[in-house]
Order: sequence, then structure tokens, then C-alpha cells
Amino acid sequence: MSESPAKAHRTVSRVTTILESVARDGARMHELAEILEAPKSSVFGLVKGLVATGYLIEDKGVYHLGPALGSLLASPGPDLAAAARPGLERLREVFNETTMVGTRVGESLTYVAAVESTQPIRYSAPLRIRRPLYPPSAGKVLLSQWSTKRRDAYLRSILDSDDAVRAAQAELDTVREEGVAFNRGETLPDVSATARPIVVGNEVVAAIAVAGPTSRIVDRLPEIAVTLAEVTSSVAAALSTPAGRR
Repeated sequence: MSESPAKAHRTVSRVTTILESVARDGARMHELAEILEAPKSSVFGLVKGLVATGYLIEDKGVYHLGPALGSLLASPGPDLAAAARPGLERLREVFNETTMVGTRVGESLTYVAAVESTQPIRYSAPLRIRRPLYPPSAGKVLLSQWSTKRRDAYLRSILDSDDAVRAAQAELDTVREEGVAFNRGETLPDVSATARPIVVGNEVVAAIAVAGPTSRIVDRLPEIAVTLAEVTSSVAAALSTPAGRR
């Protein structure tokens, strides 16, 4: 089997052609359909699937390469992780709970760096694993930056009632306004967390969260959020330097 000749696969070929076509200056949906010589309806599903998984991003109808490719190539993840690590270590030193920095990949949250608590019972955050943007605290921070239309469509796709959607909408409005998110046992009853955004050039590029056992951390979340504001500011400053942007 390993020595058999490789054969082209139509779907794979279309996906790679889409990625190659947008790599330079981007492309619109109708342009991709022309390049692929395929119906726009067929190309639409592939393109939207690549957007959802972070391999493409859309900007005013033009599609460009997305951050998921960077994750595969280990860039720019290491720069963000390196810039965030001193802040993560400071938070761990002060509160001795697990700290992590998360980014959005498509419609998912992934943690790119973490410093775990030294306590026997602690939260452990696997890296590079996709998880929902809602209700993790870091995901709430990132999701709150979306347009209302896109945010609400996402919420309706994951929540099972209108009441739950309305509650999440109100919460995310508050997160966007106040710059802090909380998760009090919503993902796992035994785990709670708080998160704040890392803002570089008026853009939220990531979020830092502190998480731990609910019984130990839930009453300290407001206190942690105060220190978290200082840490995210310092990380943003580090990312704003030429070395941090490379």
C-alpha cells in the first residue's frame, strides 16, 4: 500500500487550490468558483468550512489565509507564548492556579501556552486542542469581539434554547464593555475561571485566563481579574515591540 502511486482526490485538490489561490492577495467567492471551474454552491461549502476551522478568514467578501495554518507551522504561536510566559508565571506565583493564553482558530478556542498550579488538585489545560468559544472564559473574551450577527449565529448553533441565547448575548455584551469574562462552573462544575483580552493596536489578539477548582477559586475571581488586567497590559506591550511582532 505504501508503494502505490498517489492519486488526486477532487475534494482535496479543490481545498488545496483554494488555499493556494488566496495565499497572495486573497480572492472572492466567484473568483474561486471560476478558478475551480465549479458551481459557486459547491465552492461555498468548502470555503465556509475552511473559515469555520480557521484555515481561511473573510474580510469584506475577500478570503485570505487564516491562523490555523500558522498553528500548523508553529508561527506565530511561539512568539505569543514567549511574550505571555512571564505574565503566566507571575499569575501562578501570586495565586498558584493554572494560567493559560488562548487564541481563536476558526470558531474554536485553543490554548498555546500554560503554566500549571503546583497544588495537588489543579486544572490542567491541554495545548493545541480545539474547544468551543463558549462558555470558557477565554473564549467569551474572543467571541465578544465578533459582530453581533456572527456572534448570535454562533450562539444559536451551540445553545439549545432562546433563553440561553439571550442570556449569552447579554453576558457577551458585558464582557466586551468591561473587558473581563468569568466562567463559574459552566464548562465543568468543578472548574471556574476568569479571563481578559490581550489588545495590540486596538485588536484583541488573544486572551489570558486563570482557572482552578471552583471550591477554591470562585470567590477570588474578582481579585484575580484585577491582577490579570496588569498582566495582559504587559504582554500586549511586549507583543508591540519589533521583537514581539517578528
